[in-house]
Amino acid sequence: MWADTLLIVFISIFTALLGEGLTWVMVYRTEKYQKLKGEVEKQSKKLEKRKETLGESLDKNHKKKIERDEEKLKNNNRDLSLVKMKSMFAIGFAFTALLSMFNSIFDGRIVARLPFVPISWIQGLSHRNLPGEDYTECSFIFLYILCTMSIRQNIQKMLGFAPSRAASKQAGGLFGPTPGQFK
Repeated sequence: MWADTLLIVFISIFTALLGEGLTWVMVYRTEKYQKLKGEVEKQSKKLEKRKETLGESLDKNHKKKIERDEEKLKNNNRDLSLVKMKSMFAIGFAFTALLSMFNSIFDGRIVARLPFVPISWIQGLSHRNLPGEDYTECSFIFLYILCTMSIRQNIQKMLGFAPSRAASKQAGGLFGPTPGQFK
């Protein structure tokens, strides 16, 4: 079981490095991406600086300027996402093939033992294709997803591909507020 667990961690590291390598070849080194990334960084810093300088004392003129800057930033973030999307389809297709191959190799094998019983709506994933009713036993797919989610973020940060804090702060996120939401 320990050998399988370590193998899955190494597979996760390898696929994360492979994914970032492919993304670098297809996206990060292109001139269009570099230009858009520079614009987003510059606009994020400019907008943050303007908000800090003006603070709460905003008149209509300053609010309009900030809203225009937020709109430009939003458009550039959208363009940046579109540039990345093309490669994400290719990488998604390649990883689906790899995932199905690894899934067939580890099918029905217990690769780890969880120190807890997962909540009911995750048990189908954590105990996928495993015999028995012991839900602390972990399947390949669950461990692989957990490893990949944590490892890929760290690899992106190490390689410098993660967005800057200023840009991600201004862009909002899945759970964060969108720019200008709480005015």
